[in-house]
Amino acid sequence: MAGDSGADGARTKSVDDILTQWAESYREVDAAPMGIIGRVWRLSRYFEQGVQRRLDDFGCTLPEFDVLATLRRSGSPYSLTAGELMHSAMVTSGAVTNRVDRLVERGWVTRVADPNNRRVRCITLTPEGLDLVNRIVPAHLENERQMLSTLSGSEQDTLETLLKKLAADHEQPNRKK
Repeated sequence: MAGDSGADGARTKSVDDILTQWAESYREVDAAPMGIIGRVWRLSRYFEQGVQRRLDDFGCTLPEFDVLATLRRSGSPYSLTAGELMHSAMVTSGAVTNRVDRLVERGWVTRVADPNNRRVRCITLTPEGLDLVNRIVPAHLENERQMLSTLSGSEQDTLETLLKKLAADHEQPNRKK
């Protein structure tokens, strides 16, 4: 593997090259975990960039799509409180506020006081926001299928099983770090 292009277009060393350097310069350690973590890290960046490129076709950013998709998958009437949105989207309250502000400006969501508790704000997809997310999701899923197309169906199933296992271990609330 000759190397990968970084986010700025510069050539970066492949993970295999990095592991070879460690093996040659620091023989006392087994750097094998770096191979797995390094590949996952790089893939995460590549996937994020690939998803954003597709979202660019719709004039939408990844953080915006995260909120729109969270509201869409919540089901009709596509409305959540800011707290529910924060929990479901797994972001901080400040991040939710900033994202929702931008989405309100773009006309894709509304933010109104809950009639039962005026301290609570409900964020709801507008018809325009619902139309947008309904157009994005099929293109987004096709894009993700393309990003995984190197792997067969059974390889994807195996990878999903392994990633779930790793995630479950790291998402345990009492996990020792």
